[in-house]
Amino acid sequence: MKFIRGMLDKVEPMFLEGGKLERLYPLYEAADTFLYTPPDRAKGLTHVRDGLDLKRTMIFVVLSLLPCIYMALWNTGYQANFQIANGASPTADWHESIFQMTGLSHDPSSWIANMVLGAIFFLPVYIVTMTVGGTIELIFSIVRKHEINEGFLVTGMLFPLILPPTIPLWQVAAGIGFGVLVGKEVFGGTGKNFLNPALTARAFLYFSYATDLTGDKIWSAVSPDGFSGATTLGIVASAADGTTMEQAMQQVDGHGVTWNQAFLGVMQGSMGETSVLACLLGAAFLICTGIGSWRIMLGCLIGAMGLSGVFYLVSDDVLYGMAPWWHLVVGGFAFGTVFMATDPVSAAMTRTGKWVYGILIGVVTILIRGVSPAFPEGIMLAILFGNVMAPLIDYFVLQANIKRRKARYAT
Repeated sequence: MKFIRGMLDKVEPMFLEGGKLERLYPLYEAADTFLYTPPDRAKGLTHVRDGLDLKRTMIFVVLSLLPCIYMALWNTGYQANFQIANGASPTADWHESIFQMTGLSHDPSSWIANMVLGAIFFLPVYIVTMTVGGTIELIFSIVRKHEINEGFLVTGMLFPLILPPTIPLWQVAAGIGFGVLVGKEVFGGTGKNFLNPALTARAFLYFSYATDLTGDKIWSAVSPDGFSGATTLGIVASAADGTTMEQAMQQVDGHGVTWNQAFLGVMQGSMGETSVLACLLGAAFLICTGIGSWRIMLGCLIGAMGLSGVFYLVSDDVLYGMAPWWHLVVGGFAFGTVFMATDPVSAAMTRTGKWVYGILIGVVTILIRGVSPAFPEGIMLAILFGNVMAPLIDYFVLQANIKRRKARYAT
């Protein structure tokens, strides 16, 4: 490591002001910061000392995503191998060619076969996301003459986890390009965006290619020939009148999914958001490290469970009157609540505002799921709506505090 440190120090003058590679300083700074420490560090008799800088914060968020990343690899491979073992055809493209080169078989009971096949689908999506999004970040850093922020490490990991395994790579590139440009850079970059970039990218694909992203297409990494499947919420939304939730879930995967399976995430869906258990592990890590807001998470839970409980008591519709405990384990509610709604940049910042913000997201999620069967997954749009409302929520909370204090001192 001393050798690398020496090499970085040796070439540093070339990237500083007046050097031959001055315009590429953000690239040098990104490498130096990633390998070692940020250039700006508190020294001397500071009042507050804390090792939790932006880089460590973002790395901790990525670490909290490890259980979901594991499920993205294993469950993607398992779902494909399971369907192939039951008569479905493998994808007739380069994914299957690479898998055949490994010498493995489509055995759903083989952990390594599931992991390898899942990686073959997940890693290209992640690589395209990081390449396209990272290049845009680099270009804007060079133009604006500031360092590359670590925020894209999180965006670049979140985005692949909320996509289906068979999404075309050109759609991945278009989505992340839109998310970084429109959701982040046009507002000034990291810390200045009021929308979550990963969700902005997903929303772009959600409406631009609705038939691919709303559950009408198969969401397992297999050939559509001889197999028909969709997201869990997509199947429930299209269920006939009088169908119960249990009957609708029997149509998922062609074999049925129980509540316990849905909680563990052993079902079709976006690659990394199916497992509530994995999300809970990530939530525990974020809360213990002080990075994720438990108030926002609990607020989302209260809002969603409260409204879905009312609908469950008054409606017989399979989706509108879905039991609250099913809302927790289908779709991306858990993933969005833990990793998306708690984004410190786009979420509410005041303590009371976090409660209002979380409850608002939970309520809007259930409203979208019940009222709009064409777009049954409501958490993504609910969080984006919450992002837009967050500044207004904080404004009214601050104004209420100011009025209360004025009234206190006036007496």
